[in-house]
Amino acid sequence: MSQKIIHEDQKYIDGLVQNNPFIIQSIYDTFAPKVINYIKMNSGNESHAQDVIQETIITIYNQAIEKDLKLTCPFDAYFFLLCKRKWLNQLKKIGNKEVTINEEVLSKDDDAQELAFETTLFEQQHELFTEMFQKLGKACKDLLKATFKIKSMEEVAESLGVSYAYARKKKSLCVGKLSKMVQEAPRFNNLKS
Repeated sequence: MSQKIIHEDQKYIDGLVQNNPFIIQSIYDTFAPKVINYIKMNSGNESHAQDVIQETIITIYNQAIEKDLKLTCPFDAYFFLLCKRKWLNQLKKIGNKEVTINEEVLSKDDDAQELAFETTLFEQQHELFTEMFQKLGKACKDLLKATFKIKSMEEVAESLGVSYAYARKKKSLCVGKLSKMVQEAPRFNNLKS
């Protein structure tokens, strides 16, 4: 996304990151009705729509925090596209074949398509990482969680009651094991960006 101009709607991404209640409410008030209507027209109800909206907001927040998301298109197009994809994926999972796609509501914005693809990919990578992380042993999970929160390995070792050398060696082994598990997962090759 190099050399692209940041859209004025970046304020919505920044507001999510800052947990600004005004911006969050504005997202619900301004953009949710379109998503709710779309989901209701496509085998869903208001409860389904609220779940999709909430999950999408969490995904955008996570990507903004972890990947410094910069919006290069209107938030409306980006948000709607993510919600639509999430809903259609849920319908596929439950085997619901009757899906009406109203082309009038679909975004034709290339930047929105590109950003939505990147965010969907990010979400799938995050889900795979989390799934594999949960399969690690307790000692590895505890050590890696500590390193996510504490930047200094000396402090990590001290908090876990182990030596600095042991913590470093163990972290290296745990990261290696986690990387191997992720790379050996059947869906890993589909998630390379």
